[in-house]
Amino acid sequence: MLPRYGSAFLSLLLCPPAFASDDADAEAGAGADTAAILVTATRVATPVDQVPASVTVLDRSAIDRAQDIGMTELLLRTPGVSMSRNGGYGTATSLRIRGAEAGQTVVVIDGVKLNDPSNADGSYNFANLLVGDAATVEVLRGPQSILWGSQAIGGVVNVVTARPARALEGSFDVEAGSRQTVSARAALGGRSGPVTWRLGAQSFTTDSISAISPAFNGKEADGYRNRAAQGRVEIALASNIAADFHAYYSRARTEFDDTTADSPAYALNREFVGYAGLTADLLDGRFRNRFGYGYTETDRDNYDPRRARAQTFDANGRNERLEYQGSFAISDRVTALFGAENEKSRFRSVSPSGSLSTPIPAPARGEAELTGFYAQLSVRPLSGLTLNGGVRHDDHNRYGGKTLFSAGGVWTLPTGTAIRASYGEGFKAPTLYQLFSEYGNTTLEPERAHGWEAGLEQQLFDRRFAMGAAWFERTTTQQIVYNPCSSAPDPMLCLQPGTTIARAGYYANVARAEAHGVEARAALSLGALTVDGNYSWTVAEDRSAGSATFGKWLPRRPRHMANGSIGYALPIGLDLGAAVRWSGAAYDNASNSIRLAPYTLVDLRAEYRAGPQMRLFARVENLFDKEYMTAWRYGTPGRSIHAGIRGRF
Repeated sequence: MLPRYGSAFLSLLLCPPAFASDDADAEAGAGADTAAILVTATRVATPVDQVPASVTVLDRSAIDRAQDIGMTELLLRTPGVSMSRNGGYGTATSLRIRGAEAGQTVVVIDGVKLNDPSNADGSYNFANLLVGDAATVEVLRGPQSILWGSQAIGGVVNVVTARPARALEGSFDVEAGSRQTVSARAALGGRSGPVTWRLGAQSFTTDSISAISPAFNGKEADGYRNRAAQGRVEIALASNIAADFHAYYSRARTEFDDTTADSPAYALNREFVGYAGLTADLLDGRFRNRFGYGYTETDRDNYDPRRARAQTFDANGRNERLEYQGSFAISDRVTALFGAENEKSRFRSVSPSGSLSTPIPAPARGEAELTGFYAQLSVRPLSGLTLNGGVRHDDHNRYGGKTLFSAGGVWTLPTGTAIRASYGEGFKAPTLYQLFSEYGNTTLEPERAHGWEAGLEQQLFDRRFAMGAAWFERTTTQQIVYNPCSSAPDPMLCLQPGTTIARAGYYANVARAEAHGVEARAALSLGALTVDGNYSWTVAEDRSAGSATFGKWLPRRPRHMANGSIGYALPIGLDLGAAVRWSGAAYDNASNSIRLAPYTLVDLRAEYRAGPQMRLFARVENLFDKEYMTAWRYGTPGRSIHAGIRGRF
């Protein structure tokens, strides 16, 4: 049963302030046709009313209206998403979907799956991902490993960058604001004969805030800068054959603090994503094929100028991925999707001593190979009814093979009602750090998960009003956790592999977690007035039998979260909006001894149409200068004021 204050917030969904429309269904409530909204996180463009799982789709107009610089801030407006960050922009940022671990979310940019093999949990650090040239952002919730393989337990975040539609087109955004923050982005592209191309770049700098909270004596600001560039070229080799090349590179510098005090330490982070692919459509387009090669590399270095040897950490993680994907329209109502993938991951990590007289130790190194095959059948036996079923088999060179299943359906009725239900299984392979670092355990098994959801959506008054809700459950077993040798040690695992040297701890498959909850959303459009909101109740608990933390909340997962918005378009070309985000209480640690207080943030936004292709915009974030923490001891930004100009041509 929902607590009293959670129920009260649910009842207010139609009237809290917010800004951008949060869900595909919410957009439909504002007058959009759900059949025209396509979801690509399903690996093939699919109308949203044929997707059994809960999904949020934000298009470029919604992204622009939100005015967010970082991808994390944009994603927080969607149901079921929570975040923790160790300070301001650029510091370590973990994003969780439906209470899953940060490393159990798959991030995809233009079809390339991202993660960092050198990270302890293999998660993607959202700290350096800016909104940039994103044209569409999708959040597909629930286990999705049938199509996306390892890590897709909580869900999938899919970012699709802009593709030119005209001979020449471009865009730019420039803004400045509090704490010496400046962001500038530009992109240019076009179509010329068989060639489609687009190039873009962004620069973001800020003096930011102290990573350590002022409540813990954090005083000096920890600045951040990020430079990013991307490009893509598509070449039509024939009427049914095309080649696709795209790349993304970012370089960031982040200042950060010690865990207890200010520090001059800083980190350098470099990310590269590359892709080359070939598509071939056969049998008049009924049989579509894609062959691709993807490469990702993350290089991280930490420095502390106070030490004789300044470098404190050096890590590199690389992924190489070969893939084939095919889709075959067996008939107008039956489509098969199938594919094969091979992924090779490598990592290197070392933490040098601060003394120049101490040699730099040999880095920890490791590699793994994962090969997967998947298939999904989609059937539309009746008008408005879509049924899906899928299977996947993966073979890991360390732990062998695993097979997963999924099934789901969505029924859209002429009354504007949609009924969704799905079951999915997920897995997460042990990370290279968990296997091969000084704390590694090469006998680890993959984490396993299964979950289901059921939901109902309704559109009324010629799509001017939409509402919906979904219930979900998920169980994760064989979860990998770090075990200190100071408590209940395993004598064999407390020695470094192949030696008699003692170590502080090791990784083992010992944990079990369960999550369940409700996600509700609503949207209303009355001419110039738009109102929308969402509420999430997520219970994520440790269910490891016999452990001291059995029944405790999983760290940094608030049980209650809500977003709301209101916007009004004045006839003079001025759009005004306000947004509110509420997060309930959470705990910072597994024992639940450190409580993170609930908080409410209010933002104001305005945008003026200075011309057909030009917008002036401004916003106030955290209007009431609320002090709060998403991670214990770490600071968060206070009131911020920004203004800028945006062009689309």
